Amino acid sequence: MELRIGFLASHNGSNLQAILENISSGYLKAKPMVLITNNSNAKASKIADDSCLVSICLNKKDYPQIFVSLDEAIAETLKEYDVNLVVLAGYMNKIGPLTLSAYKNRILNIHPALLPKYGGDGMYGWFVHEAVLRAGEKESGATVHMLNEDYDKGPILARCKVSVYPEDDVNTLAKRVLKVEHQLYSQVLRDIQLDRIDLDCMSGLSLPD
Repeated sequence: MELRIGFLASHNGSNLQAILENISSGYLKAKPMVLITNNSNAKASKIADDSCLVSICLNKKDYPQIFVSLDEAIAETLKEYDVNLVVLAGYMNKIGPLTLSAYKNRILNIHPALLPKYGGDGMYGWFVHEAVLRAGEKESGATVHMLNEDYDKGPILARCKVSVYPEDDVNTLAKRVLKVEHQLYSQVLRDIQLDRIDLDCMSGLSLPD
């Protein structure tokens, strides 16, 4: 599958940067088309600028008034830039029904835990790692999944585990999980590009034991 990727990010955009670096190195054959952010001060916008990637800020207060909603503005902007796969890279808003419909089976997210555990509304960033540590889990990790209308409930494409150590705090665990996020996201995108993952059949990769 030819990948023409539209990114959505809200803050630091480290997964955006990792994917762009893997495209630049030739590991991943894909065309970055546009970044949409809801935060005009997002570091992700600087990453996009440094990579000559178009960056557009669309949020509830600021989007072209030719559109009736932010959801429509996002969907139409992705279409305008000929995007065929949407990659969420730390995007903190829920994706609306118009965008979900326009890009059915074509929106991916990465979650900093081993779904289906520690997902759902309010489970993002350090809240996830705090919950993992509080539960005394021996392992955590990252999950790439397809997006649907429910938080973190879309079909799972791949997971990667990391150990949780007794001396871990939120910061050390977050760093370990983020490192595998950077590897896993591009791996999944590469498998889609090589037709090892068929998004329409929602087949995905086999989960590790």
